[in-house]
Amino acid sequence: MTTSLETPQMMQDGQWGTHYTLEPGQTQYHELSHTRAWVTLLEQEWQIRYQRTSEEDSQERWLQRVANALPNTEIDVQRFVRPDNGSQVRYLPAMSNLAMVIRPYQPLTIPANSECTIYVGTLLWMRIQAGNKGTTLMELPLEEPSLTWVGRTTMEGELCYSAATFARLVLEAVPKRPWRAVTPVRIINERQAPLLLERFNLPTPLLSLHRNEKGQLWTPGVTVICETDMNSARLKIDHKLIAAAGRCEQVAPAREHTARGGLVRAYDRIFG
Repeated sequence: MTTSLETPQMMQDGQWGTHYTLEPGQTQYHELSHTRAWVTLLEQEWQIRYQRTSEEDSQERWLQRVANALPNTEIDVQRFVRPDNGSQVRYLPAMSNLAMVIRPYQPLTIPANSECTIYVGTLLWMRIQAGNKGTTLMELPLEEPSLTWVGRTTMEGELCYSAATFARLVLEAVPKRPWRAVTPVRIINERQAPLLLERFNLPTPLLSLHRNEKGQLWTPGVTVICETDMNSARLKIDHKLIAAAGRCEQVAPAREHTARGGLVRAYDRIFG
């Protein structure tokens, strides 16, 4: 599918995976999440600029337009040599390259011998591809991610991103945004004591991305079984999407491959 915009002043909805065609000197402008981005085609190069917007801005749509003017020169620019003569550009969603520590705004207690499913809206990266070959120019996080360290000591552990979430228990209550993917997380507490969920380490590099007929993005579900110690649990990536996702097509593979069977292993940093 190829789209060429002829009305530069009209804002339209952006779409993942669509091939947009630019002419040299044109700039495609985007507003989504807390990010503004400008992608410019020149005779010998592509240019990308972006800036963050206020986190107080409550946006629901991804808006874009094409104009025959260069963006504000005060915004820092990243320049890329044109990989070929193609004038197409497209945008693909990507999960983060590091695990994401999910922190519910209000901690959630799972009683002994109980389970629940929480629905997490996961922040995405925008992968910008250009030219006939679809060469990746860069990956842009659609919000500025915070870094955190997860581990028992400063020497043993891993660097992760951190994000706050409502950790909703009702799927219908999860806001559907073009820049977020919904991940169902089933937590089974087999202990004889309650499990206080204050933070959860979601292995985002192991999750593929899928889009349904409504344009919503989903990942496979994650199942976590906590049998004894909170610092040790079994984690499994589900093979299929949940039925509520509807008919989906894969738009991005997982960054890292799981073991055969969906990754069932001990994982000692799931809960912090």
